[in-house]
Amino acid sequence: MKKVLLPLADGFEEIETMTIVDVLRRAGIEVVIAGLKASELTGAHQIRIKPDKALADVKPESFDMIVLPGGQPGVDNLRKDSRVLDALKKMKKSNKLVGAICAAPLVLQDAGLISGVKLTSYPSVEQNLSGCQYQTTRVVVDGNLITSRGPGTSMEFALKLVEILTDKQQAENLSQALLATQHA
Repeated sequence: MKKVLLPLADGFEEIETMTIVDVLRRAGIEVVIAGLKASELTGAHQIRIKPDKALADVKPESFDMIVLPGGQPGVDNLRKDSRVLDALKKMKKSNKLVGAICAAPLVLQDAGLISGVKLTSYPSVEQNLSGCQYQTTRVVVDGNLITSRGPGTSMEFALKLVEILTDKQQAENLSQALLATQHA
């Protein structure tokens, strides 16, 4: 079974977080929500969630992928946490998968992961990203890096993660079951 680490901080974007976790778990992928603190976290829109574990209690190298949700001040909180930056660097060095949505590519930039790569983000974040090949498509895959635009692209992003972590057929089956795509 594939394992995904999702670090979470106060101020996370709820739609992105829950869509990613829900869709990946439906696909049989183990997702560990690792809070920057062990206690309950509050999202950008005051929805509370209890993480599965504290980030201090996980070993990032034991995961196949790390995915960062957006949201403010969640992204700023992730950016300030050296454990998150170290985990991203380890994933990159081990040639493992890294995903980020909305403003979270800023965390990738802080970890030194975006130089020369194609990526996307929430539109207002583009001006703060440097050294990358910025794209405006809804989901961008460049090697082991997968990025997406924001809350409205969360389902597409999550299904692309399923496709990459499992296979295209499983992603298509799940997309149909969730009525995420139109079929004649």
